[in-house]
Amino acid sequence: MVCKKCGSDTFIDKGDWKVCVNCGAEIFDTNEGESPTQLAEREAEEKAEAQSEKGNEKNGGKDKPEQSKMKEVIDFLTPIIIAVIVAVLLKTLVFANAVVPTGSMLDTIQLQDRVIASRLAYVNDEVERGDIVIFINPDYDEDMPQSYGNEKYYVKRVIGLPGETVQIVNGATYITTADGEQYVLDESKYLREKAYGDFGPYEVPEGSYFMMGDNRNESHDARYWNNKYVEKDGIIGKVIFRYYRQGAGLSEMFGKVE
Repeated sequence: MVCKKCGSDTFIDKGDWKVCVNCGAEIFDTNEGESPTQLAEREAEEKAEAQSEKGNEKNGGKDKPEQSKMKEVIDFLTPIIIAVIVAVLLKTLVFANAVVPTGSMLDTIQLQDRVIASRLAYVNDEVERGDIVIFINPDYDEDMPQSYGNEKYYVKRVIGLPGETVQIVNGATYITTADGEQYVLDESKYLREKAYGDFGPYEVPEGSYFMMGDNRNESHDARYWNNKYVEKDGIIGKVIFRYYRQGAGLSEMFGKVE
């Protein structure tokens, strides 16, 4: 050690300090311990830590564990909440699902089939003849017990379009368009069996549709309703997919509906 004031290397020990013999300057011996500044800083840190520990003890020492546990709960619930919100939005705005409780759509849709409909199908496109749709039963009475004929939602096929006349003669469906053209509707692709009976004529109002089931001889459809036509606002969506069939194997469990 050399005195910074006079350059002498002769000192007298005085505790943590050394006194220069030549000029009397006092120098702290850094080899012996902390400087006064370092000592003051360390004491301040120790005091702060002691106060913090005292505060934790006062709170039962639970602050940090409780915060950690709360963070774990939030991290666990966040993806679940997001998934639920997405599912609700999809069900409300994009898709609708229904369980078909009767055999009115046999053989296209089996009893107890679960189907998915697109709510967006008719945002830009018009309802077409032959579409299978989920819609609000125009005869539904919320004050009456739910039973056959009083379910809120029905699944049927669109047969008559706005402005057309529909008439069934000996089971054959005759369509008269708004332009006056008449023809027999070819339903061989989806009818379960030959239909029977005479019904109509039914003049479909503008903005409304005439619905019938594919199991024509056993279907409770527009032919028997009090309010025979379904307004476009009453159509929930177009059925596009079956995602469950009771008692079916995997090969029949899922499938396109048309």
